[in-house]
Amino acid sequence: MLRFLVRRSLGTVVILFLLSVVAFLLFFGMPRDPALLMCGKTCTPANLENLHRVLGLDKPIPEQYWIFLTNLVSGSDDFAQGPCPAPCFGYSYHSNEQVWGTLMDRLPTTLSLTLGGAVCFLIVGLGTGLIAAWKRGTLIDKTFTAGAMVISSMQIYFLGPLALAILVYQTHVFDKPAYNEFTQNPGAWFTGLIIPWVVLSTIFASQYTRMSRSSMIEQLQEEHVRTARAKGMSRRYVFFRYAWRGSLIPIVTIFGIDLGSLLGGAIITEYTFGLPGLGRLAVESVFFSDLPLLLGVMLFSATMILLCNIVVDATYAFIDPRVRLS
Repeated sequence: MLRFLVRRSLGTVVILFLLSVVAFLLFFGMPRDPALLMCGKTCTPANLENLHRVLGLDKPIPEQYWIFLTNLVSGSDDFAQGPCPAPCFGYSYHSNEQVWGTLMDRLPTTLSLTLGGAVCFLIVGLGTGLIAAWKRGTLIDKTFTAGAMVISSMQIYFLGPLALAILVYQTHVFDKPAYNEFTQNPGAWFTGLIIPWVVLSTIFASQYTRMSRSSMIEQLQEEHVRTARAKGMSRRYVFFRYAWRGSLIPIVTIFGIDLGSLLGGAIITEYTFGLPGLGRLAVESVFFSDLPLLLGVMLFSATMILLCNIVVDATYAFIDPRVRLS
């Protein structure tokens, strides 16, 4: 297990390094000059040259990238805005604030949205999938399967405005979604995120319903499950003791990918409901050609996805004893 974790951690570092290189190349391939955007409409050549010097854009690209890596690991005191402790992604070109501090300010919103939505779509998706597999071929199975197919064809940018129009602006059942600090007002935190949770979980639950149903039906055909039934064990016991546990492996795989992606920022959901999370921050960094912010969001999102994948792979052996990590 330890060797596996070390190997995967080293692979994660390599992937993050390659991602940062690609992000640098893509940024400098864009036609817009970030210094020109910051300079304003009354920009003069002298002001533009000064901004290039202050931002470090007058240096060769390999040198800029090396400075970025060293600052990320050890921090830096060379910024005009002040010291930048590690992990230092530098200062935003647009807001002139530390990138790491900005990420940490936006993280609670994305974290609340992700974890709440994940709990909802896991409970609903796995529950309906198991019921459909248990009642295979019945009206309940057909209803759940057909409903999952219909809902999976919908998107957040359709369900989100629809939920706002019905639940907020017409019936006034809920207030407009907003993020509130959990430590300051748990009730406002919960009510402000109910609609985003429901919409987000509706989209994902349909996928987990279909997947858990098909995985459970496949497990029920396995030899060890049929053997358990032949030994006289009850259908309910075999269903939950043997088949259900084995069916979790593909579910855990997809859940790890989905969770990591959502932790990196649920862009459409955050924009639809006006939530100031990492996904919205990513779009803003691209719009303003903000290289430090763009790299910070990209590397943070990639790290979340890779870490979730490592945790998922390490969990396989605990879910199914037949799986061994080499």
